[in-house]
Amino acid sequence: MNARMTASEDACDLRFGQVGLACVRVRRADAAALCEELERRVRSAPQLFARAAVVLDLSHLPKLPDDGIVDALLEAVRSAGMLPVGLAYGTSETEALAKRMGLPLIAKFRAAYEPGDGAAAAPAPAAATTPAPAPAPAAPAPRTEPAPAADGEAATALHHDGAVRSGQQVYARNRDLVVVGAVANGAEVIADGDIHIYGGLRGRAMAGAQGDAGARIFVADFRAELVAIAGHYRVFEQIPNDLEGQPVRCWLEGEKLLIAKL
Repeated sequence: MNARMTASEDACDLRFGQVGLACVRVRRADAAALCEELERRVRSAPQLFARAAVVLDLSHLPKLPDDGIVDALLEAVRSAGMLPVGLAYGTSETEALAKRMGLPLIAKFRAAYEPGDGAAAAPAPAAATTPAPAPAPAAPAPRTEPAPAADGEAATALHHDGAVRSGQQVYARNRDLVVVGAVANGAEVIADGDIHIYGGLRGRAMAGAQGDAGARIFVADFRAELVAIAGHYRVFEQIPNDLEGQPVRCWLEGEKLLIAKL
């Protein structure tokens, strides 16, 4: 059998790519309460949360739960209509737990555990489990400069010319994203820095994807399904009248995601 025939008979291709995952940060090891809370989220925005792939972050519990409790928490996530796909990256005990449960550790979400020297670590940025309250327009906090791009990549903005269609995702790694066109319902635009959309936003925009709380979102025509900065999000079943179709900016103040007309 020649090399060409062998290559053509490969059973699959395996690649790693940018994957949209939600993070469920568990604050109480109470499976019933977790299921009730997640069911409420799914009911509020079924297109966003129904069958969403989620990572379980156990780092905010007083101690790592035993296997039986973790199994109950995973079943609570499934019962609510979401799909648990792994545990947030943490300690060696978390790794052992993940192996026993047959789950991967997701390094994208670094849980807030103690570092090696025993000093308490600050909580790592993760997807917020509570939507921010409606904001009052205010001046945004000063913007910090984005981190330099990895692997020698120039820290210039990624430009996407044209519409981002439903089901399509555009991700700007380690830089800002500029979209010259519309973002359709069901489409996602993601950036580790800022996002600028010179068109209508009907889908989802997620800035500061790696935890940059100083990231911002600018939209020329606001009709979004969801906007998020550093994991703090707001879901829109109905756009407020004063924001619909307007040019807006989005930013964080503390843990509040604020939106105001430009």
